[in-house]
Amino acid sequence: MSSKLARSAGLIGAATMTSRVLGLVRETVLAAVFGASASPQMDAFNVAFRVPNLLRDLFAEGAMTAAFVPTFTRTLTEKGRDAAWRLGSLVMNALLIVTGVLVVAGIVFAPQITSAFVDAEFAAVPGKLALTTQLTRIMLPFLSTLAIATAMMGMLNSLRRFFIPSLSPAMFNVASILSALLIAPVMPRFGLDPIAGIAIGTLLGGVGQILLQWPVLRKEGFRYQPIVDFRDPAVREILRLMAPATVGLAAVQINVFVNTHLATSQEQGAVSWLQYAFRLMYLPIGVFGVSIATASLPDISRQAVTQDLRAIRETVSRGLRLMLMLNVPATVGLMVLAHPIVALIYEREMFHAGDTAATAAALMFYAPGLLGYSAVKIASPTFYSLRDSRTPVIVSVVSIAVNLGINLWLIRVMGYRGLALGTAFAAMFNAGVLLWLLRGRLGGLDGRRVAVALFKVLVASAVMGVAAHVTLRWITGMTPAGGEVAKVMRVAGSIGVGTLALALSARVLRIQEFNDATARVLRRFAR
Repeated sequence: MSSKLARSAGLIGAATMTSRVLGLVRETVLAAVFGASASPQMDAFNVAFRVPNLLRDLFAEGAMTAAFVPTFTRTLTEKGRDAAWRLGSLVMNALLIVTGVLVVAGIVFAPQITSAFVDAEFAAVPGKLALTTQLTRIMLPFLSTLAIATAMMGMLNSLRRFFIPSLSPAMFNVASILSALLIAPVMPRFGLDPIAGIAIGTLLGGVGQILLQWPVLRKEGFRYQPIVDFRDPAVREILRLMAPATVGLAAVQINVFVNTHLATSQEQGAVSWLQYAFRLMYLPIGVFGVSIATASLPDISRQAVTQDLRAIRETVSRGLRLMLMLNVPATVGLMVLAHPIVALIYEREMFHAGDTAATAAALMFYAPGLLGYSAVKIASPTFYSLRDSRTPVIVSVVSIAVNLGINLWLIRVMGYRGLALGTAFAAMFNAGVLLWLLRGRLGGLDGRRVAVALFKVLVASAVMGVAAHVTLRWITGMTPAGGEVAKVMRVAGSIGVGTLALALSARVLRIQEFNDATARVLRRFAR
């Protein structure tokens, strides 16, 4: 089972890494073309994208995923594929109806919605609020395309098909990159701002996610049926699980709303600095946290059908230990190398040295939240698999209340950086409480093994951090110029030496998860 989980997580991680790397390329292109503090366009786009993103998190990826995968897996296990395919069509059609209504309402009330997201200083910049409203209207249908893509992803994951679903978000990044290069330059011919091309690319990316997964799903035997039945027992089960999850995620979105509003009260560029930094922090979450959670959820769902709490406990514990082995070093690496990483990826053309320093500062404070986000992605779906949707919701609401209080205080003390630190603290708090409650529900989480693994990984990561920092200072002294080659040398050299130090430390400390991962990689190269 350990080998199976690692193999599945590896496939998901490889696909997700491809998508995240393309995401960084996308951010690099956008930073070069539109900058951060130099123009209002990226701030307008980032605020506008929060609206469909908010609805996506509520209905498409968040609550729906947590409720749909366990129910679909249970139907597949107990009733077979025909019943599961029917459920898939029912859910797709229900999502189209619900998201369609939301999209239409959002387009109609876009001016009021975007005005609520921004501060008076943001709206005072001529044309900035109007541009934000226009971009919001263009991107809102992205919600419906992503809802369908997410349902398809859930079905394929339940069938243990992980690679293509995990690769599908790459289509969004590819579409955005091509739009920045091909569509944005021609937008002025139609009386539109160039940033509108990126909004159009967002829609194309949503369609691309559907098109990539559709052939794989058809090969598995799925045939779409234009049927709607909100009284179907499985659909009602999904709605029952989604309702409290949506309440909990609504609390999260209240926090996003407040954070965005607070960020718009800071200097121009603050919204974009936070967004660029969060993208970098989300890279290891997607590669390590999401991949492990995605690989674990179908197994946990099957084990929950038979109420095999011991097996669930072992799966969750194994996932947590693997997550720590990957994410603790990633956290330390992001904190130590924040400035050179941001400079390498973003600093060129319209993205200036001041933007690099501001984004790096936000990244350093975001980084500790990496562990919290990743742990929540393992713990929260486990509760849903056990048909307990109340616990993660209650914890989420409490966490958001804590986050809001901290952020309102920290922004006065630290400015926009306080929003990053408060967000990281809330993620850690949310994860800690969920794991503590899950431990009681499952009769333990192999706490001793997890604690020993955490201690060893912390020691190895500290050694790695020191090695990377010393190497960075040495290379910086050797290459004082700020050219592209110098940037690559600083980041690549520091990561290379740091990784070597981590590997040696893991060997000395006998970290089993690291040894297993290394042995698997070596066996593949040997083949």
